[in-house]
Amino acid sequence: MEHEISHRPSYAQLSLSLAPGDSVRAEAGAMVSYAGDIDVETQAEGGLLKSLSRSVLGGESFFVNTFTANSAGTLQLAPALSGDMEHHRLEDETLYVQSTSFVAAEPGVEVDTEFGGGRTFFGGEGLFLLALSGTGDAFVSSYGAIDEHTVEPGEPFVVDTGHIVAFEESVSFDVERVGGIKSTLFSGEGLVCTFTGEGTVWTQTRSPDAFLSWLIPQLPSTNGGN
Repeated sequence: MEHEISHRPSYAQLSLSLAPGDSVRAEAGAMVSYAGDIDVETQAEGGLLKSLSRSVLGGESFFVNTFTANSAGTLQLAPALSGDMEHHRLEDETLYVQSTSFVAAEPGVEVDTEFGGGRTFFGGEGLFLLALSGTGDAFVSSYGAIDEHTVEPGEPFVVDTGHIVAFEESVSFDVERVGGIKSTLFSGEGLVCTFTGEGTVWTQTRSPDAFLSWLIPQLPSTNGGN
């Protein structure tokens, strides 16, 4: 299955070239278009309980669409937010992804939620992260452009919690405050994740939380009968 990501980094779109028999699972609503004899099956991925876990705890859709090519064809996918997309080839490994960033993966990649401890609650990602495990191609999205960072042993890498896209299982993280209480409350940074170990972390240049903090005060009031 060949892929191409176009219109980067602001309005990325994923184009997949499918050979007969190729399949790909994608988030509900991610499809832009397709050409060729392609079957589309919508199902609760992994059964009722696992789908509820992904939806309620992982921030993803309850249903997943599986596209299967009966003949050679093309499939275009795009995320909900304007931003970039990244391809990652998994080889019997796990990639941890922030909620809402999963776009698509080959059938050999299992998408599940995994408990990350109380630290993920304070980090703004809820109590669960999405875990992409297995072997195959996976595609994740961001809000804004994606940067790739290599974490080296003995060199901690600090990221604002709202800018995390994904990270490899070989790195660990701790959620910390920025300075003291005053800095945490008034610096505009809040909490950060400190990554240690050896591996790769992907970040996004924009934060949905920061955008909402700017947008909501601009919305017109609905009280007073207006």
